[in-house]
Amino acid sequence: MTNKDYTKTMLELQQSLNDDTNGIGWEKGYTKTNNIINWRRCIYMECAELIDSFNWKHWKDLNKSIDWENVRIEIVDIWHFIMSLLLEHYKLNNLGDINIIVSDIENTKGFKEFCNEPFKTDNIDSFEIINDIETLINKSTRKDLTVFDSMLTDYFALSLKCGVNLSHLYKYYIAKNVLNRFRQNHGYKDGTYKKNWNGKEDNVVMLETLTKYNNLTIDELYAKLEILYTQ
Repeated sequence: MTNKDYTKTMLELQQSLNDDTNGIGWEKGYTKTNNIINWRRCIYMECAELIDSFNWKHWKDLNKSIDWENVRIEIVDIWHFIMSLLLEHYKLNNLGDINIIVSDIENTKGFKEFCNEPFKTDNIDSFEIINDIETLINKSTRKDLTVFDSMLTDYFALSLKCGVNLSHLYKYYIAKNVLNRFRQNHGYKDGTYKKNWNGKEDNVVMLETLTKYNNLTIDELYAKLEILYTQ
C-alpha cells in the first residue's frame, strides 16, 4: 500500500464507524440519539490519558519503565478523533470529499517526515513529550484554530517521538477500529460490554492477538476477538 492508501483507508473506516455509531449526519454535531458531539474535547481528553502513560507524578517512582505499547494505543486513539474532526469540518464547510482531505493531509507540514522511520524511544525525554502533548491540548481547545494550521503537524511530530510513523499508525488503527466495532456490537453503548477479559483489558488482548497472528485481515482479527471474548 502507498502512503495515500494508508491515509484514505483510515479515513474511510473512521467515516463508516462514525456513521454506524453516531448515525448518518453526525457531522452536524449530534448523534442519532441527539447527544452533543465535541471532537475537540475527545482529543484533549485522550491527550490527558496519553500523559498518564508517562511517569510524571513526582510523588511516585519516576524511573518506572514506560509501557510504550500503551503509549502507541493512546496515539491511535487521538488519531481517531483528529480524523473525525477533519471529516466533520470538511463536510460542514463543503470543502470536499475524503480524497481532498487525503491530499491536504499529504501536503501538511511534517507529513513526509511522518512517513519515515520513527524515533527510537530508548533515550526519549518523557517530560519533553509531555510538553508536546500539552501543546496539542492547548491547540485542540482553540476554536479559531483549524487542524491544518498546526494541530496535524504537532500530532505527526509527537507520534514520531513515541515510536509511531504512518505505517505503524495504520497497523494499530486497523486493529483498534476492529476492537471499537467489536465493542459496539457487544453492548458498549448500553453498558453490558465487559472490557476486562479474564484479567486483561481488551486493548491488551487485541495487541497480543495482533502480535501472535501476523497479517490478519480485518474479518480474521474480529473472529479471533469473538472467540477470546466468549472464553
